[in-house]
Amino acid sequence: MKILSWLLVIAGICGLIGVRILEGTVFYDPFLDYFHEANKNIDFPSFEWSKLIAGHVFRFILNSFFSCLIIYGLFKNKAWTIQGAVMMAVVFAITLPIYLYCIHDRFEIGYLFSFYMRRFVIQPLIILLIVPMFYYRKQIAHKES
Repeated sequence: MKILSWLLVIAGICGLIGVRILEGTVFYDPFLDYFHEANKNIDFPSFEWSKLIAGHVFRFILNSFFSCLIIYGLFKNKAWTIQGAVMMAVVFAITLPIYLYCIHDRFEIGYLFSFYMRRFVIQPLIILLIVPMFYYRKQIAHKES
């Protein structure tokens, strides 16, 4: 059973890496080059709202799937995996509209603020908080029993 758990974790990590490696070819994101330049004086890219939102939602779904594989592989707990998915969805539901407002405002709200909002939308950063939280939860439950 431990081998299957580690395979799930490895598959989840490889999936997240794959999403990151293929981000330029699989997902529609005209702001990829804009932020890679790290120059706020370059021209604001033209884009299509519907394709941009669909691309971010698709990327979120893939990142969430692979993150849930990691959570389930580490803790073998369906309830915690669902809680992790809900937490990721809540963070996405909060940060996506903020990021879309930043785009609408042409990043006048702040270049770095927009950059980091984009990070929360396109990267599964919340997994870095969920895993230690569930690990702590597991340790507390282990002490109580």
